[in-house]
Amino acid sequence: MTDNTEILFDISDGVAVITLNRPDKLNAFTTTMARELVAAFDVTDADDDVRVVLLTGAGRGFCAGADLSRGSATFDANDKIRAAERAGFGTVGGVLRDAGGYVSLRIAASRKPVIVAINGPAVGVGATMTLPADIRLASDTARFGFVFTRRGLVPEAASSWFLPRIVGISQAMEWVATGRIFDAEEALAGRLVSRVLPGDMLLPTAHAIAAEIAENTSAVSVSLARQMLWSMLGATTPWEAHRLDSWAIFHLGRSPDAAEGVTSFLEKRAPKFPGRIGDYSDIVPAWPSRPVDLT
Repeated sequence: MTDNTEILFDISDGVAVITLNRPDKLNAFTTTMARELVAAFDVTDADDDVRVVLLTGAGRGFCAGADLSRGSATFDANDKIRAAERAGFGTVGGVLRDAGGYVSLRIAASRKPVIVAINGPAVGVGATMTLPADIRLASDTARFGFVFTRRGLVPEAASSWFLPRIVGISQAMEWVATGRIFDAEEALAGRLVSRVLPGDMLLPTAHAIAAEIAENTSAVSVSLARQMLWSMLGATTPWEAHRLDSWAIFHLGRSPDAAEGVTSFLEKRAPKFPGRIGDYSDIVPAWPSRPVDLT
């Protein structure tokens, strides 16, 4: 992926690093960035050597939200330029797909775990695009804002599903209804992020977590566990989880990875898991499932 203009993309030691790269605009979100992000996740899913995806921002911001340089027409569906920019995103429910959701649902469908290192302001789509990630870390200089009600809009990027499940409905409604900007400590207290770190420790900590996953775990196990945990957020009873657990354990229990996991533990050595995600992709149903009205 050498032709990107608004993200940087690098793979090293099993970790794919995607960096939003419009630092002069605080990495404001555009349709070009959306397409490049989705393409990057297509690459990471297809590459069995990628074990973890790390998403961050260049410069002093993570993402300041949508690029508003087109003024009042920025969100107008009747605007011809806006419609042309979103060509190829498809439709859902008979209307053009929201660009933030185009990205966030692609992140949600990732077959690899996703870590976000939020290095500065994360506002609007800059906040909502992080919600499908598995681990969110924040710099102590990070700022957050679900500012949609202050722009005459509603939350996008499927955040009305993700945000209440992550932080609870009361906290989600406070942040959404007020639309105010809040700091990293409030994000931590509200469980939007799992850690707040000094700026110089943010990326090293994110890389350390990624390395721990890449070096010590089965790629197949992590991929399937990710799909299982997210999909069970919508289950109505633990019996649904029990059914899926039993099915996955039945198949993985006789796999080379399970044998290697036990043997390496007993032999007190580091594991060398041979399994490849593509060989087990049909054990757990893909999540999120594709709606019938998506074109």
